[in-house]
Amino acid sequence: MEKENIAVGLDIGTTKIVAMIGKKNEYGKLEILGVGKSKSLGVKRGVVDNITQTIQSIQLAVKDAEANSGYKIKDVVVGIAGQHIRSIQHSDYISRSNAEEVIGDKDIDLLINQVHKLAMLPGEEIIHVLPQEFKIDGQSEIKEPIGMCGGRLESSFHVVVGQASSIRNIGRCIQSSGIELSGLTLEPLASADAVLSQEEKEAGVALIDIGGGTTDLAIFKDGIIRHTAVIPFGGNVITDDIIEGCSIIEKQAELLKVKFGSAWPGENKDNEIVSIPGLRGREPKEISLKNLSKIIHARVVEIIEQVFAEIKAYGHEDPRRKLIAGIVLTGGGAQLKHIKQLVEYITGMDTRIGYPNEHLAGDSDEEISSPLYATAVGLVMNSIENNSQSAIKVTFSAPEKVNVYRAPVEPVKEVEEVPEIEMETEKEVEIELPKQPESTETKIRKSFFDKYVDKIKEFLDNAE
Repeated sequence: MEKENIAVGLDIGTTKIVAMIGKKNEYGKLEILGVGKSKSLGVKRGVVDNITQTIQSIQLAVKDAEANSGYKIKDVVVGIAGQHIRSIQHSDYISRSNAEEVIGDKDIDLLINQVHKLAMLPGEEIIHVLPQEFKIDGQSEIKEPIGMCGGRLESSFHVVVGQASSIRNIGRCIQSSGIELSGLTLEPLASADAVLSQEEKEAGVALIDIGGGTTDLAIFKDGIIRHTAVIPFGGNVITDDIIEGCSIIEKQAELLKVKFGSAWPGENKDNEIVSIPGLRGREPKEISLKNLSKIIHARVVEIIEQVFAEIKAYGHEDPRRKLIAGIVLTGGGAQLKHIKQLVEYITGMDTRIGYPNEHLAGDSDEEISSPLYATAVGLVMNSIENNSQSAIKVTFSAPEKVNVYRAPVEPVKEVEEVPEIEMETEKEVEIELPKQPESTETKIRKSFFDKYVDKIKEFLDNAE
């Protein structure tokens, strides 16, 4: 009997680390089997800055997920983010010796490998090479070149670049936590998989993922990724401003932001005041909610303006590049009250909050369908694409026999001996779904990640 495809995603964020175990149900939806969460220590603005603390946080999240699901995690797909991420547009071509021969996977691989030889800045490495449109003998805007004929195969690429040391540090943390690294995905791409529909990607959409340490941006048009960026500000800088502006401790500032915070100061009346207990017998502090909203508003405006500058840099004002579907907000920061209205006011673009519930099974926990878990859900979906067996069910041996205690009182009816308990495992009926033909982009992503993960493993083995 074929084993079920159990997938695991690990979202290493600045404020939290989430390990999520899932599988596809018979309807093709994602069924979450277990989630583990831990406070992220040792990560700043999406980059590991303390290996020991990060390993401990990963192990806590993994153990939590294993305890909730009854599965043992073997390997994970990890999200990559951080202020060191940048993207470039690049075009390249190959000349084929036989123009009559049909274009196949090997031609695409040859073109991709050529892009990998691009000269990068010292210490940088290519993370993703994402093909956009292909051109064959001058015929442009070809999305699927396989099966066509031609002498010159050309393509434009979206190349995502990051610091090699940051990527290897994540690999080291995963390996030291006792699990394997099966894949790397740029976090905004994972979030996009979880919250965007294909129609939005076709029409043109900007996904803004507001995390704790960074704000990630991914722009899609005509179903193709066009631009990615990571802005080194997130929810934590808002909390820092509240600490400074209200002279309170971090825990109180975070609670204030989540419970009473608003991105629109006009919503609060002048007489709305919240009282905060003082430290060690000091008098309680009274904080005006209007002032709190002003502090939050100022910082959110700064973050959104930086994101909007990136959207303009992509060329949103050009009618041919217009993002018709507007903006989708996700991540923990998207839960801030009135942020949708503020984004619409600053950018003039339609905005909605992105929930990852489109791909989740109907009976999923309400907490999982929160924008907070969008990246983790996207990483699990990515792991399912790899057809990896990332976790195995923990089986328990049955007890030999159950002894029934009989009371000395004369029973009305003799108690029957309890039969031996047998626990059956792996007897579920599996419905095999017909496999969809893989697109060129999926094939490219897979073949590249196999090579890349092998490269990281080789580096880690040599470093020992």
